[in-house]
Amino acid sequence: MSIKDQLKYTNKLQNARILIIGGSSGLGYGVAEATLEHGALVALASSSEPRIQAATDKLKKAYPSCASNIHGLTTELSKEETLEYELDSILKRATEMLGGKLDHVVFTAADPLAAMKLSDMSVEKIRNAGTLRWLAPLLLAKYLPTYINESYRSSYTITTGSISEKPVPNWSVIASYAGGHHSMVRNLALDLKPIRVNGVSPGVVDTELWRMGEEAKQAFLKQCEKKMLTGRVPTAEDVAESFLAIMKDWNVDGAMIRTDGGSLFT
Repeated sequence: MSIKDQLKYTNKLQNARILIIGGSSGLGYGVAEATLEHGALVALASSSEPRIQAATDKLKKAYPSCASNIHGLTTELSKEETLEYELDSILKRATEMLGGKLDHVVFTAADPLAAMKLSDMSVEKIRNAGTLRWLAPLLLAKYLPTYINESYRSSYTITTGSISEKPVPNWSVIASYAGGHHSMVRNLALDLKPIRVNGVSPGVVDTELWRMGEEAKQAFLKQCEKKMLTGRVPTAEDVAESFLAIMKDWNVDGAMIRTDGGSLFT
């Protein structure tokens, strides 16, 4: 048996070209680490040049043997008027950086959680809350066929959250968009075939998304632990495994993978 045959599982992402939108921190950064360890060529995208630079520098330091496989680019996906241009541009630049058509695209980008009371809702606030979280991943699909290999080996993964299935007071706006991701995944799987389209639905994860003081954050995470069957709040490294599984399993399509520590059952 050849060395290649002995590594048929771990080598599935060897030299795969992967774009991670929202890759400068949190889940996206975890996915970047995981795919680099599997031999992929990775482009990270974020709205902040300093954050992208810091993320790529950190990855190159952590994985010096993969330094040439790591690239960063900036994009602004929070403005409706320039959204389509930015989406087309980021895909084009990623293919240029990585030297060819993409094999996988992962969308983990998110802005601060827009919890709001019913009395505070307005058309403007609702629209603003959905530009990055909902419009961007949906419109991205319009441009994917031009820049991604059209094969069952290729995939597009959208990130949602457990709020899509478990209601929380004052989260109706975000929950509505998160619930829409489930339908988005299923329908895009039909529209983009044979490219596989799937979603990952995490519960609470210990990442930079929770923008509060460290003491308040730890108190919040402690409360969340009590609602998880696992008894712990996961890290980005834990949840990154679900993204890996989607990319490596060429038979999973139109599926939503839930990774929430069993919190829906409490």
